[in-house]
Amino acid sequence: MTWVLILVIALIVLGVMIVVLKLPRTGWEITAAALLFGVSGYALQGHPGQPGAPQAPVENTKLADQTLIQERQKMGSAFGQGQSWLILADALTRQGQFGAASEILRKAIAKSPNDADLWVALGNTLVGHTEGVMTPAAQYAFQKAANIAPDHPGPPFFMGLALAQAGRLAEARTLWAQLLARSPADAPYRADLQQRLQQLDSMMAEQAQMQGAVQGAPAPGAKSSQQ
Repeated sequence: MTWVLILVIALIVLGVMIVVLKLPRTGWEITAAALLFGVSGYALQGHPGQPGAPQAPVENTKLADQTLIQERQKMGSAFGQGQSWLILADALTRQGQFGAASEILRKAIAKSPNDADLWVALGNTLVGHTEGVMTPAAQYAFQKAANIAPDHPGPPFFMGLALAQAGRLAEARTLWAQLLARSPADAPYRADLQQRLQQLDSMMAEQAQMQGAVQGAPAPGAKSSQQ
């Protein structure tokens, strides 16, 4: 009886994704296969009668920032047709499984190499996999998306975010200022971008003040000219 209930839930989930989330027909088979794969895995390894023992994700105990996922969704979906792949990758990313999400996106890109949304998502998962470090692979993914769709706001936004996290504030500000200058007034991400730019300016001002204070301080052991 338990397996019947699980299958019914899987069918309901698939129906919601098709009817409510408007999953494209091209993604029906992929999504159904993913659901069936999960059900079959539970059938082989699951033990419904045993009490639950929740554990943190194996790869990363720090789960993905839900705000950033939503931000990417605002900026994406208009530059490619890989929505069904993005749904699976986002689900893994929310659990902190950045490596698994990256593999899903690589497979999607192999089928749709000119999908800018997939490249942006791959860049994000690669940055998440290294806990905020901008690796050459992540930078390549963002640059690839920018080359495919020059008007896509995702590459400069998320590349700037990774640069800011790495302490490269001036480079991040250049990317974000350029993005803001070309963003429509009604862009859904514009207010968030402006706020992040203001925070970045404040950080850069504080950094400049600290550097000035250090440079103006007397060297250790230096004697006053009045002595």
